[in-house]
Amino acid sequence: MRPLVFDNRFVRELPADPETGPQIRQVQGASYSRVNPTPVAAPHLIAHSAEVAAMLDWGEADIAEPAFAEVFGGNRLLEGMEPYAACYGGHQFGNWAGQLGDGRAITLGEAINARGERWELQLKGAGPTPYSRRADGRAVLRSSIREFVCSEAMHHLGVPTTRALCLVETGEQVVRDMFYDGNPQAEPGAVVCRVAPSFIRFGNFEILAARGDLDLLNRLIDFTIARDFPEIEGDAKARRARWFDEVCRRTAVMVSHWMRVGFVHGVMNTDNMSILGLTIDYGPYGWIDNFDTGWTPNTTDAAGRRYRFGHQPRIANWNLLQLANALFPAFGATEPLQAGMNTFIETYDFESRRMTAAKLGWDRLADADLPLVEELHSLMKRAEIDMTIFFRALSDLDLAAPDAAIFADAFYDEEKRAESAVELSAWLARYAVRSTQDGIPTEVRRQRMRAANPRYVMRNYLAQQAIDAAEQGDYAPVRELLDVMRKPYDDQPGRERYAARRPDWARQKAGCSMLSCSS
Repeated sequence: MRPLVFDNRFVRELPADPETGPQIRQVQGASYSRVNPTPVAAPHLIAHSAEVAAMLDWGEADIAEPAFAEVFGGNRLLEGMEPYAACYGGHQFGNWAGQLGDGRAITLGEAINARGERWELQLKGAGPTPYSRRADGRAVLRSSIREFVCSEAMHHLGVPTTRALCLVETGEQVVRDMFYDGNPQAEPGAVVCRVAPSFIRFGNFEILAARGDLDLLNRLIDFTIARDFPEIEGDAKARRARWFDEVCRRTAVMVSHWMRVGFVHGVMNTDNMSILGLTIDYGPYGWIDNFDTGWTPNTTDAAGRRYRFGHQPRIANWNLLQLANALFPAFGATEPLQAGMNTFIETYDFESRRMTAAKLGWDRLADADLPLVEELHSLMKRAEIDMTIFFRALSDLDLAAPDAAIFADAFYDEEKRAESAVELSAWLARYAVRSTQDGIPTEVRRQRMRAANPRYVMRNYLAQQAIDAAEQGDYAPVRELLDVMRKPYDDQPGRERYAARRPDWARQKAGCSMLSCSS
């Protein structure tokens, strides 16, 4: 393997926990704890992202070397790696949870590629850390497949996200109680290598504010701006204000994209919010099949549905408010924080309208258009219409003679299809009239819509089919699913099944509908 160049600023410029090793403890006055990955029995590479490898200046020959699986399974380190687990806290399901930290994630180091880009390499499932609480620091194959493939799928959809370099099976079993029903089972273990410019979260700042560690809070703020937002200039006060404003803006853009493609994060705790506005921590996520703003994929959230699809913008706003509260002691004024919160609202409104207009093939979404959009969403929910299939088919609608027949494949219930036929036809007629007002040529409109409405998304049942095969030793479906998701906006002849609506058998099947936080 070609060597990587490491410049580990996080461990060099921020204070370390004086104690080393994975023993569980409260970590005070430090941003991280030094801890090495725990070696595994038989690391075996299942799949990798060629695009992410290229970001690190690696080719297929580097990936093929036996050392690659050993490094990214946690059995050896490359020269320059300085492993650590970060200390952070967070609000979980609306309640302050205290110290959390990287309980099963270990950052190996910050690699600098030939273009001067900084990429933090982090193993998830690499063994216990001081923040593992009562857990083992491992991850099972099923959740690792979901995180690996979805990280890359989201990137190719154009959604801000962390990336994934590779998926390594460990050759060991991990015991998990998938349904939290007192029936734990042994499952195959795996490790994912996640890649991002930074893995700093809202919770990294929250823990310091909660503990009254103002000195370290100030250091972390200035470090984050200098390393991760170098484009921000000005005096210290102005830079901090612009930084928080940018965090709010990026968060709004990210959530707007989630809503555009039908992604539900499932566990939007503040410790799962990236300071860079990247989708992070793919746990019990899900994709909207039949359109339902009240749906959540997380069994833990089934009662309150705090993190349901339609509530995600509000939760992002709430999470930013918690970050603002944590930053206030260092800012010493509310004005720049309130300005950032206003930026979130304004940016989300702008981006949501822009993306909705693109999905519908319009130049813009005016206030007068909102009732038509709301009527569509209400109809889609009541009639159980598949979000992805409907909007993709909408691009093929003949505005001169709108015909609801092109949406036949988008319905999950034939009876509801029949019941909604008149209403859908009436809506399409009004939509056609509105669409012709922009005067956009048919082919231009179609291309715009296809660029906003994916043909393929990472539906839960598709992931579960790949998982079922992998647990029997067949990894080809994982690799093919990854390959399909590389071009989600393109029609891919021979792969139509990946664009099909959720089958009836998957409606209530574990892993295909709702998921637990177990991993």
